[in-house]
Formats: sequence, structure tokens, C-alpha cells
Amino acid sequence: MNNIFESIPEELADEHFDRLVDSGSVSIERIVSKGHRSPESGWYDQQRNEWVMILKGEAVLSFENDSSIRLKAGDYINIEAHRKHKVEWTAPDTETIWLAVHY
Repeated sequence: MNNIFESIPEELADEHFDRLVDSGSVSIERIVSKGHRSPESGWYDQQRNEWVMILKGEAVLSFENDSSIRLKAGDYINIEAHRKHKVEWTAPDTETIWLAVHY
């Protein structure tokens, strides 16, 4: 048995990604951020849909059409394939733990 809140690195120079499940058509990962954000240039333009939930912390996602959404613990969003987006902000003083399902 594993716990989503355990084995988090103490030093987070970069975002930390853990692939929890991968069936080929569906993958589930834990992402840990602490003050991290996407690069200024470019957008994520993914081939598959992505459902993400914030388990701990806070984040702001921005979309190519200039809209943004603030997520806090318990909030989730489904991002359709090819909907260009980026992480604008994550809480700098605590870990933001994401659960991401790619399908």
C-alpha cells in the first residue's frame, strides 16, 4: 500500500513527477510543486485529455484565451486535449500536490 502524501522530496528545485499507474490508454501521476510555474514562453498542448485535482496547496492555471482559474485543495478541472494551458502560479510556502489523470 502507498500513500499519496508520503515520499515527497524535501528539496524541490524542480517540480516532482511520480507515475502511479500507466495502462497505455490511461495514466495517473502525482505532481508536487512548490512555487513552480511553467516557462514564460510556450504552452502545454497535450495529445490526451487531462483531469487534474489539487489535493493540497493552491495553483493558478492559465489558458491561451487569456482566461485563468485558481484551484485550491479539493478543486478539479478537466482539460480537453489540445486546450493550450500553463501553470501560472503555485503556492511558494507549501507543497501543491496534484493528482493528474491523462486519458
